Amino acid sequence: MKKTTRSLMLTQRALVRAALRDGWRVLRHRGPSQVQFWFIALMIGIAGGFAALFFRMGITALQAWVYGADDVLFLHTFAESLEWYWVLLIPALGGLVVGVILHNFTPDGRVRSVADVIEGSALRDGRVEVKEGLASALASFLTLSTGGSTGREGPVVHLAAVISTWVSNRIQADGLTGRDLLGCAVAAAVSASFNAPIAGALFALEVVLRHFAVHAFAPIVIASVAGTVINRLAYGDVTEFDLVTPGALQFYVELPAFLILGTICGLVAVVLMRSIFWADALAGFVQDHLHLPRWLRPTAAGALLGLMAIWFPHIIGVGYETTVLALTGSLLLWQAILFAIFKTAAVAVTMGGRMGGGVFSPALMIGALTGLAFGLIATSVLPDVSGTHTLYAFAGMGAVAAAVLGAPISTTLIVFELTGDWQIGLAVMVAVSMSTALASRLVDRSFFLTQLSKREIHCAAGPQAYVLALIRAGAVMRPLGDPRCATSEDCAALIDQGLCIVAAASLEAAMPIFDRADIAYLPVVVRNDEDSDPEILGALYHIDALKAYNRALAAAAAEEHS
Repeated sequence: MKKTTRSLMLTQRALVRAALRDGWRVLRHRGPSQVQFWFIALMIGIAGGFAALFFRMGITALQAWVYGADDVLFLHTFAESLEWYWVLLIPALGGLVVGVILHNFTPDGRVRSVADVIEGSALRDGRVEVKEGLASALASFLTLSTGGSTGREGPVVHLAAVISTWVSNRIQADGLTGRDLLGCAVAAAVSASFNAPIAGALFALEVVLRHFAVHAFAPIVIASVAGTVINRLAYGDVTEFDLVTPGALQFYVELPAFLILGTICGLVAVVLMRSIFWADALAGFVQDHLHLPRWLRPTAAGALLGLMAIWFPHIIGVGYETTVLALTGSLLLWQAILFAIFKTAAVAVTMGGRMGGGVFSPALMIGALTGLAFGLIATSVLPDVSGTHTLYAFAGMGAVAAAVLGAPISTTLIVFELTGDWQIGLAVMVAVSMSTALASRLVDRSFFLTQLSKREIHCAAGPQAYVLALIRAGAVMRPLGDPRCATSEDCAALIDQGLCIVAAASLEAAMPIFDRADIAYLPVVVRNDEDSDPEILGALYHIDALKAYNRALAAAAAEEHS
């Protein structure tokens, strides 16, 4: 027995020595570059944290000046004391300035947001638009400062992505590094916004990068912690919501009720998302048919928002005060239902009018109101087996937000870190699982992915759905004159049949032609002008396109599993 123990100890010692030798070799040969990359991630995390901090503090300062509020956390209370015409005019004037900014600095008058960050990660090597991004951040800043009914997290995420894009361009980062740095920026922005380092890191992985690769985990965690430190230096180590009635789950008897709540929250999330898309389509239809200038669209949305706020000032801004009232059970049943309906309408008006902002905070508020309304009914019907109705508000807050974002893991953790109460975990997880399972079937996985899908950018199904759009026909073709390429006469014969593709087109456009025409190759052309014949550059072979597609999928899989 002693000999066996001694042999085992010697074996373990040998394994430890081998591991130390391997670690030292990696440190010598790869350590310096890895340390340098982590240092860049740390700097991006600090920059993203400061961006979130200054964005939040700027909104607070401007809101206090515009509305004359002593404490903007209780903005709607101060708005109730204003003359009705100020409540109407402030969002309208804010929308006017926003419209002018977007008209002059964006080609389409559209605010950039989290969906564009996801697109940048998938299709642009971790880059986003810089000029349009800065204009969008300013537009969202003014929208939120003048009563826009959206959230500040989406604009901050895109602003942090602009910072990482600038860094990636300066160091000429490849796609893998650019995406990792983008994830670092997003993690820092989210963690600084919510004082939630765990959820910030997981949000970047789950929503933006859409994988949990080991190589991305360490730098993203570093950046997320840096963003949290920036937040805590300014606001202290406190939770976002300071609650006094956490509630307790009555053993396991209430779990079926949370399953029902999750189903209801999934439907509410779908209503919220479709309301935004419907409002955007309706506003676009009215704008096109009345030939209204682009800058007038946010102005009209602001005026309509102000008109609603005259009777329901709870819809103004992020909605912190109303969310706290819901989570502490300080609202009546009819108030919770009515506020949820009008908040949904206000978010749809704000975002459909292209005023800017995000959907995270509104989803939290609507979820808390939905959960409270359900809890008030459930606890009154079965008082003997029910906990407090505020527990349902917690679960509803997470369930609606998770379904809207398509992020059940990070949203569940955000609810924990926002409240500092880990006892509600079981209820939140049950409700979140049901809401995301239902909502993801009724929309294209999430609000952001549905936004992209409406722009014909299909990221929801994974790399196999969008990598073809990344590969240009000119990069895969066989040039004219190559012994393996078809002759110019054979190419011209196909062109006469209307079978050709321009060099700048993607394989996404070429593959349906191959399937439809059942041909081995397509002539690749360039058109100098509409009247002249196209110039033949070469031929794109079906087999070459399939090989390029396979290589792209293999590279994406290698990145996700590295």
